[in-house]
Amino acid sequence: MTAVSANTTAEHAASLAESGRCSEALPLLARTASHISDKELQKRSGLDGVRCATLLHESGFLLDFLRMLNQQFPHDPEVLYISVHAYSDLSTRAAQELAHTAPTSIPSLEMDAEANEVQGKWDQAEKDYRKILEENPRYPGIHFRLARLLLSKPNPPADFQEQAKKELLQELDIDPANAGAQYVLGELARQANDFTEAAERFTKATQLDPGFADAYMGLGMSLLAQKKYADAISPLEKAVKLQPGNPAGHYSLATAYARTGRKEDAERELALQQKTSQGSANPQ
Repeated sequence: MTAVSANTTAEHAASLAESGRCSEALPLLARTASHISDKELQKRSGLDGVRCATLLHESGFLLDFLRMLNQQFPHDPEVLYISVHAYSDLSTRAAQELAHTAPTSIPSLEMDAEANEVQGKWDQAEKDYRKILEENPRYPGIHFRLARLLLSKPNPPADFQEQAKKELLQELDIDPANAGAQYVLGELARQANDFTEAAERFTKATQLDPGFADAYMGLGMSLLAQKKYADAISPLEKAVKLQPGNPAGHYSLATAYARTGRKEDAERELALQQKTSQGSANPQ
């Protein structure tokens, strides 16, 4: 298909879509969208395609249009806006289909548990997670979520941290590559002033997930607490690189620099700490 013919067909298809004739428009839009030379027309066709595909429940076409739009117009506000709603619609439909076709399956129970957790229905969420483990005691991710639930509940039992630690260790037995479980164990150890274990856990988390900014931060802070200032520099540098807007990272790195005689670097990080603190206190 030539660019000229694609533009002509797309113009006609867009007019059909915008007059409510989506059944006629959708095949034409799908055939021409990626061949259009006029960028404004391409965007218009893509947006019309998303709307029509959503209306007609054509998930395959919908995903094709979203892929094209996000490749061609990656930072366009209108494209981003319609993408949010389209993916939300796909998610809702998939959830409804799961609940309808397999209401007692583990994925369905998992979805219910997550929904209850988000809504603060802690006891029901725990029951759902426990039921999943009854079905499959080694189902990955569930012990981690139980630990997260225990640590999030507003009125936890007195031994909630020990219970959470037990769940996390069980998770690692099932899934040794769970960086999140290592991180939370590191945080629990750090809160208990066991900085040696904390550093070991945070190190493992960063090894499993090299982009885990909070784990680098936890590692650096644990090393600072042990007065291992030189060792703390590398993880803290990685933390601020991954999260440049985190004031605590800049402050901790400034401390490590100051304690190792790097005065100018420390002053720079303190200035960044003040700047990011002001930015977080006065969001636009």
